[in-house]
Amino acid sequence: MNSETALDRATPGLQREPFIWPVRVYYEDTDAGGVVYYANYLKFVERARTEWLRAEGFEQTDLAKAHRVAFVVRSAAIDYLKPARFNDSLQVTVELIKVGAGHIDLFQRVIREDELLASATIKVACVGLVTMRPVRIPQILATRIRTRI
Repeated sequence: MNSETALDRATPGLQREPFIWPVRVYYEDTDAGGVVYYANYLKFVERARTEWLRAEGFEQTDLAKAHRVAFVVRSAAIDYLKPARFNDSLQVTVELIKVGAGHIDLFQRVIREDELLASATIKVACVGLVTMRPVRIPQILATRIRTRI
């Protein structure tokens, strides 16, 4: 019997310890079939990324105020493997793949107990608030998160 869980499976190039954020599935997250509506997985991974940044010591509101930048999703690829249902307790992970000059590549998983329900590769771009055009990630943030790879 294999005791490996979805959280134990390492993916080459990712940080060793994933950030984990708990999520509870509410009735409003489900569709007529009683399962989590597909677009809501994107909300779950978005919340986990926000909490990951917060755990690293960076509030998005502070980045906007002090550095005049925001992060926007440039691309998202998500694989749906198994359904989540009302009242499920989930874990959403954030794993850093790469920090570029103006973007961050991440791998995220949505897990119920030891079952992988969905996985996503997300690229976020750093943009200037005034122009909404790509800019460099503030050095203090880039330096901090690069140590996680």
